[in-house]
Amino acid sequence: MEKRFSNILLYLSLAATLFLTGCAHEYNQVYKSSDYSYKYEYAKECFANGKYGFAVPLLQDLVTIEKGTSNAQECLYMLAMSEYGLGDYEAAAETFRKYYQSYPHGDYAEMASYYVGQSLYMSTPEPRLDQSQTVSAIAAFQEYRDLFPDGKLKGNAEQRLMELQDKLVEKEYLSAKLYYNLGSYFGNCTSGGNNYEACVITAQNALNDYPYTSMREDFSILIMKSKFELAQMSVEAKKVQRYQDAEDECYGFINEYPDSKERETAEKYIEKCKQFTKD
Repeated sequence: MEKRFSNILLYLSLAATLFLTGCAHEYNQVYKSSDYSYKYEYAKECFANGKYGFAVPLLQDLVTIEKGTSNAQECLYMLAMSEYGLGDYEAAAETFRKYYQSYPHGDYAEMASYYVGQSLYMSTPEPRLDQSQTVSAIAAFQEYRDLFPDGKLKGNAEQRLMELQDKLVEKEYLSAKLYYNLGSYFGNCTSGGNNYEACVITAQNALNDYPYTSMREDFSILIMKSKFELAQMSVEAKKVQRYQDAEDECYGFINEYPDSKERETAEKYIEKCKQFTKD
C-alpha cells in the first residue's frame, strides 16, 4: 500500500510538471478522452519519447480498455517498460510477469520474461540485508534461460546470475565472519553451541552450495581459524580431538592454497596443535 501511494505521488508530481511545461490542457483532454485510438497513439508517443510518467496513467486505462484487441499486448508491455523506466521495479516485475502469463507466445514474450528478472535484479539490496529478492531474481533469470535457451539476452541473463550468486555468497561470508568476530561471546548462543562452531558450519555450507565461488579461500581461512580457536577453548576431554581436527584443516589449507597470505598462520597453528597431538 505504501509503495502504491508513493507511485501515485510520483505520477501526480509528473502531472504537475506537465502544467509547468504548458502541456497540461492537452494531456488532460487525452486522459479524459473516449477516443481510445487517439489515447493509444498519444501513449505510444509519450513512451517513445521517454515520458514514462505521462504514459503510465494512460496505459493503465488502455490495458483494460484494449483487452481482447490487437493493441492489448503492446499496451501491457509498454506499461511494464514505463514502470521500469520510472524505477518502479516492483510494479514492473509484476506487469512483465502478467504479460508473459497472458501472452506466452506474444511479440514481447522473451523480453518480458527477461525483464521480470531484470526488474527484480534492480531492486535487490546490499549483501548485509535480507536477500529474498535476490533469490527471486535468480529464479526469474533461470526461468528465462529455461524458456529461451537460445534467447538473444541469454548472455545478459548469465552475467546477472553470476552477479546475484556473488551477492548471496557475500551474504554468507559476512554471516560466517560475524560469528568468527563474536568468538567466545556466548550472549547470542541461546540454543547451545558457540560462535566458532557456527562459523565453521556457515562457511562449510557456503562452500557446498557455491563450490566455484571466487571467495573459496576466504571461507577456508575462516574455517581454519575457527577450528583452531575452538580447540583452544575446548574442555580437556575434547582438546586432543579438536586440535587434531584443526591441524588437519591447516595441512589441507596449505595444500590447497600454498601461496596464501595466511600460510604462515596455518604453519604457526600446526606447531601449536602438535603440542597436543604429537603423542
